Amino acid sequence: MSDRPITSQPAGPPGTRTRRHPWPAVVPFFAFLTLCFGLPAGAMVYGAFTVTDPTTGHSHATLDNVRQSLKGIYATGLGGSVQLSLICALLATVLGTLIAQAVITSRRPALRRAVVAASGVLANFSGAPLAFAFVATLGTTGTITRIMSLADTGFSLYTMTGLVLAYLYFMIPLMVVTVLPALDGLRTQWQEAAASCGATRGQFWRHIGIPVLTPSLLGGAVLLFGTAFASHATAAVMVGSSVPLITVQISNALAGNVLVGQENLALAMSLNMVVIALLVMAVQIPLQRRSARWLG
Repeated sequence: MSDRPITSQPAGPPGTRTRRHPWPAVVPFFAFLTLCFGLPAGAMVYGAFTVTDPTTGHSHATLDNVRQSLKGIYATGLGGSVQLSLICALLATVLGTLIAQAVITSRRPALRRAVVAASGVLANFSGAPLAFAFVATLGTTGTITRIMSLADTGFSLYTMTGLVLAYLYFMIPLMVVTVLPALDGLRTQWQEAAASCGATRGQFWRHIGIPVLTPSLLGGAVLLFGTAFASHATAAVMVGSSVPLITVQISNALAGNVLVGQENLALAMSLNMVVIALLVMAVQIPLQRRSARWLG
């Protein structure tokens, strides 16, 4: 045995615990945020407010990029993206809520499992595969277009209407998945109490159900707006530049498809998108908290 004396740590007051600092556990998380989000965001802000002289290669601060990104065709593209996002968010919120309510009131558990599983898959089916699927079915020579003679009605997939149809394909399932927990949170006791007081089903929804669900519905609509606003691949493959959208314009500016050396202008347009996304988050977070307080 060792001749070293055994020492004991001084005991603290009864019922107390040693305080441990949480910083070592969260350092990797903040390092990840800094590396993957902070550096790109900083580079974007720096590029948006600078311009490089092609002759000397020197950069200087300026507001020209931001001003140009809010004028002309770029303002039209920003407005087109906002318009597309608003239409898709409104339609997907209404249709998705109705489908989710039908699933909730159904007495067949298998139907709910099937709808939830399908919604989870379809909500992630977007981008180039979705665009190719719509072109093959509703394009100029698409299967459904030829069978139903949609060309004779003036329908064209390569318009704002076609984009709305394509976006709704994955946004309605996303709304179903988003609003189902909120509809589940409507307690049966509330409906029974309203019925015992003589309230009809319509009065229950008008005075209790819809006011309680409003934060969740608005939060879902804001989420859908942000999803449609940031989507790029579906629109780029399906309509290209025929419909002015800010995401497609950013891609063209970065690739030099319009003018060479417009990378900083693309960063300024990206900054505009980030500002709108931050405004969307500022609206969504309080709505989520209010919804959780009622339905939690």
